[in-house]
Amino acid sequence: MSILDKIFGKDDQPRTTPAKPDMIMQKVLDTHAELGPKPIETLSPEEARRQPTPSDAVKKILRDTIKDEDPTLGIQTRDISIDGAAGPLQARIYSPNLESDDLKPLVVYFHGGGFVIADLDVYDGGPRGISRFADCVVLSVHYRQAPENKFPAAHEDAIAAWRWALANAQSIGSDPRKIAVMGESAGGNLAINVSIAARDMGLQAPLHQVLVYPLVGNDLNTESYIENADAKPLNKPMIEWFVKHTFNDPSGTADPMVNVVGAADLQGLPSSTVILAEIDPLRTEGEKLAERLEAAGNNVRSKTFHGSTHEFFGMGLVVPDAAVAQQFAAHDLKKAFGTAILPI
Repeated sequence: MSILDKIFGKDDQPRTTPAKPDMIMQKVLDTHAELGPKPIETLSPEEARRQPTPSDAVKKILRDTIKDEDPTLGIQTRDISIDGAAGPLQARIYSPNLESDDLKPLVVYFHGGGFVIADLDVYDGGPRGISRFADCVVLSVHYRQAPENKFPAAHEDAIAAWRWALANAQSIGSDPRKIAVMGESAGGNLAINVSIAARDMGLQAPLHQVLVYPLVGNDLNTESYIENADAKPLNKPMIEWFVKHTFNDPSGTADPMVNVVGAADLQGLPSSTVILAEIDPLRTEGEKLAERLEAAGNNVRSKTFHGSTHEFFGMGLVVPDAAVAQQFAAHDLKKAFGTAILPI
């Protein structure tokens, strides 16, 4: 019996309405709603961080209907502390084998959450899937969050984490010559800013960057913002709430580190994979980013997953498109690392 059959029964038919979640994505959204989350834009940051998340919904579906799936994907983890810009940062190593003496490529990964919420546990599925499918070590890094630490604290930590990874890759079972960067949502913003900082500071550059529905613009009236103003699990009021807590003044979003598509110099960056969701306020700026990266002379591969929403990428055990997206990214990473198996 397929995953779809287990969750829905054989008589259910997938939805076909344009710009609506497909059947299994809707199941995740419905399950999340059953957990009773309050609208984040009505809460304090402390309250918002305690709310049920889409990853909690995925875990519930796994417990209730797909009990035979291994949630670890055979990937081992170890929590460590690394040096940030203003003190230690929490980080998690994902590896196919933590005890192996073979050095694998490394992906430095940054989670999402609008620079305000979420942590390593909420964004576990993405780095775990990448470690599995790309056969690499992933270093998932937490960072200082607003409003306790306003912009650009998270960006400073991301660059510090990249420096730490360059200096310590071998100590965590990684090849220091084969390092890439990756992030989801706000973490996608951090990832591309690491690539830009590496170029501008003369640091070793990432071999590749994977940007998953990155937050890279400050225009809240794009086509996808209008289409998805009330979408779940990310919508326009939530973005406005993130902005309010992250910046001392909304004008701060004009900074090139935030408005990447409108103000940043994108020349001389690594090859890029841009993964987008159709039902996401950030889709249009992600499309523009892919176009601008290519126009600046960079190698870019981009894919939009229709019927999927923001946050889908880490749901590979439940959402088939998420597993496809993870493998899409893993293929490009292995190509950049030189570890892809080529046909004879």
